Amino acid sequence: MVRALSLAPSLAGPLLRMHFHDCFVRGCDGSVLLDSANKTAEKDAQPNQTLRGFGFVERVKAAVEKACPDTVSCADILALIARDAVWLSKGPFWTVPLGRRDGSVSISNETDALPPPTSNFTVLTQLFAAVNLDAKDLVVLSAGHTIGTSHCFSFSDRLYNFTGMENPSDIDPTLEPQYMMRLKSKCASLNDNTTLVEMDPGSFKTFDTDYFKLVSKRRGLFHSDGALLTDPFTRAYVQRHATGAFKDEFFADFAASMIKMGNANPLTGSQGEIRKKCSVVNH
Repeated sequence: MVRALSLAPSLAGPLLRMHFHDCFVRGCDGSVLLDSANKTAEKDAQPNQTLRGFGFVERVKAAVEKACPDTVSCADILALIARDAVWLSKGPFWTVPLGRRDGSVSISNETDALPPPTSNFTVLTQLFAAVNLDAKDLVVLSAGHTIGTSHCFSFSDRLYNFTGMENPSDIDPTLEPQYMMRLKSKCASLNDNTTLVEMDPGSFKTFDTDYFKLVSKRRGLFHSDGALLTDPFTRAYVQRHATGAFKDEFFADFAASMIKMGNANPLTGSQGEIRKKCSVVNH
């Protein structure tokens, strides 16, 4: 991980995201990594088409297998990589509980369980509750957006098509106007499928509390970021940490919520298997 992130620091966000996308569908079982000949696996679904780092995960798995065959699951590797991605981006460190096994089922339409960036607060809390995460976990884990980038299409409806009118004045009134103009200068239309935008402008390679500063100023990139201001509890958390005065507290909260998420319905003991290669089942 040290070598990979020194060569490609922008990989930290995607690797954290991959663990998140794994755990929300069938629990943390490595199902997001499986290939499918007829393109019906989780990785083929629309929310996962922008995931990056599959080749890197396979390289890690190959090195682990060489050193310690048939012992460490792909699901555990995802959990460890996510932790290291945060730590190496100057975020918190935590001890990852290990012993997950890999599942053998990966179904693209089950990715409906993933919280879309377009979600309001009600939808977010329902999807988080389905994996035993509460409102505090929601606001804490949303701050994973402090590292990484996003494609314009994940939020461009806020700029051009907020109520379905598809014109430049159809904007999201909750987005801070200057930030809106800056985003429009980067994402020129609803049809921009290639441009990447920093989720935490200015420090998108550093895991810090700046995410909360942005959200508190109505500069959160996604609907789901802005939605944190619509609930009294999550709004208070955002405003407290927007001050930057409680970094250690936030880091401890983030570590605790990551451990909790990583405990979402794991396969253990004789369930599942330990895949030799992360993209294919053993049998």
